[in-house]
Amino acid sequence: MVCGGFACSRSCLCALNLLYTLVSLLLIGIAAWGIGFGLISSLRVVGVVIAVGIFLFLIALVGLIGAVKHHQVLLFFYMIILLLVFIIQFSVSCACLALNQEQQGQLLEVGWNNTASAQNDIQRSLNCCGFRSFNPNDTCLASCFYSRHCSPCAPIIEEYAGEVLRFVGGIGLFFSFTEILGVWLTYRYRNQKDPRANPSAFL
Repeated sequence: MVCGGFACSRSCLCALNLLYTLVSLLLIGIAAWGIGFGLISSLRVVGVVIAVGIFLFLIALVGLIGAVKHHQVLLFFYMIILLLVFIIQFSVSCACLALNQEQQGQLLEVGWNNTASAQNDIQRSLNCCGFRSFNPNDTCLASCFYSRHCSPCAPIIEEYAGEVLRFVGGIGLFFSFTEILGVWLTYRYRNQKDPRANPSAFL
């Protein structure tokens, strides 16, 4: 059977959703592992990662059930949700790749000021205190704090921020194209006849 047939479309759609399922479980597992071993103390960061993992898992589950049962309603909602996720993810990925060094610094400072618990993780991991400057009167969990000779965290973070943003943007672009592929496969699969059903019925 050629790959444009009903069975091939269903198999491709199932394989794509199995990939999304594995990615979602990986996200949830990494978040649980990070907080279990004390690598991440920010419940907000862990909560966001787990929420993204659960959301992706539910989308994959809807797509998988819709593909196996050739369920028109589930496939329609799956296609719409996947299209919306593609638009958001593609926009965010392009923004990550387009940020210049000054914009990266501003974004990092906003994130630093809004995540108190993540600050402790960063300061402890990078052995630095403060964002732009070191204040001995502030509380810091870095080992250098006891010697009162600490470097600010901003230069260290900004050194790797560009690489991280390019990596995140590249991964986001890759998955956004798999999402538009999923939308196309779902649209085509919805309009194909199931050979096991009544030949006169258009499912």
